[in-house]
Amino acid sequence: MELQQDNKHKISVYTATSLVVANMVGTGVFTSLGYQILGIQSYFALLALWVVGGLIALCGALSYGELAATLPRSGGEYHYLSKIYHPALGFLSGWVSATVGFAAPTALAAMALGKYAQSVIPELNEQYLAATVVILVTFIHITNVRVGGYFQLFSTSIKVMLILFFIGAALFYTPVHQSFSLFPPQATDWQAILSPSFAVSLIYVSYAYSGWNAAAYISSEIREPQRNLPRALLTGTVAVMLLYVVLNFSFLYVAPLSAMAGKPEVGYVAAGYIFGETGGKMMGLLISLLLVSTISAMIFAGPRVVQTMGEDLPPLGWLARRNVRNIPLNGTLFQSGLTLFFIFTSSFEAVLTYSGFVLSLFTFLSVLGLFVLRVRRPDLPRPYRTWGYPVTPIIFLGLTLWTLFFIFRDKTTESLYGLATLALGLILYALLRKKK
Repeated sequence: MELQQDNKHKISVYTATSLVVANMVGTGVFTSLGYQILGIQSYFALLALWVVGGLIALCGALSYGELAATLPRSGGEYHYLSKIYHPALGFLSGWVSATVGFAAPTALAAMALGKYAQSVIPELNEQYLAATVVILVTFIHITNVRVGGYFQLFSTSIKVMLILFFIGAALFYTPVHQSFSLFPPQATDWQAILSPSFAVSLIYVSYAYSGWNAAAYISSEIREPQRNLPRALLTGTVAVMLLYVVLNFSFLYVAPLSAMAGKPEVGYVAAGYIFGETGGKMMGLLISLLLVSTISAMIFAGPRVVQTMGEDLPPLGWLARRNVRNIPLNGTLFQSGLTLFFIFTSSFEAVLTYSGFVLSLFTFLSVLGLFVLRVRRPDLPRPYRTWGYPVTPIIFLGLTLWTLFFIFRDKTTESLYGLATLALGLILYALLRKKK
């Protein structure tokens, strides 16, 4: 009876899957294509970016499924890296997640929401609108975990339906299309795929796919996590991969490259070609509403990382405080406070590159830890084993390392800022351990 009562207050596999989808489908897919076009002019290579990015996310999700089932506790990379390598590395991961990994993308989604909404109603102040949405969604999630879960499920369902509507309108109702002959591979397209520009563009795609590991952060709050968490990770990732490839094909099918190059609001540009000026503005407003789901998912998942850090490090114990409904209150307020800070101070592209480099580094170490854990602790129960092991994690590691190399080479300043953040985290860890 006690177990049944406990499960009643935990989230289902459907809500966990919607959390994965909501974390992934957000700012990136509606803003990153314009940046990719600046370096790549091949239609086939641009679509290949989204297939390769989906492959990376899928291989990562398969690997995380085993990590989450073997080490079932909320906290994501913070928990995995602490157990596999050293608590210091886990702390650095949690430090990055707490300060950048969730707060910055939440701020980017909120800023994109404000920008899209302002394109329809110019009188709106995009920063104040973004901040207001963050505050309201935060209030929802600190009120009740079940209410937050229902809100997540509802908002994600609306998001997917609107994307499907957009795709259908682009493919079947638009009077003028780009020539379909532009999309099949040409001889020069393979050179574009192997170019440094392709590797660097993967950071924008990886940002769009970031969130495939979202359910891993709340594994202890999912019913039967050993069985349901891998299902949520895989189902959500495959669904988003299909959506992304078809949605970007729709963008490229209705709008010329020159109209989208360098512009973050590619969804708004493409909508103008589909629905006309007035209809495009309305679709821009709908896209802004889609981003509410992304903001909600990150505010839901992120505080569980800082909560776990607070449980492990007494000087940060205030971050572990829960309210009467067992929700990490202080962790949620801390993350939302940082989000508001980024909204009023940050640059979109610089933060995207900076956070993308650091977060990719920790997902690389986590998947590498799958091999380390199998060698060091073969005795641990593994209710789920990575499908395709060792090929799938090796694919993830190889493609991620390739991307990290070119990001560091071509985006050195942002990469060094990321490494400086890690150095600051190490200093903080040393001080906290000394105080403890």
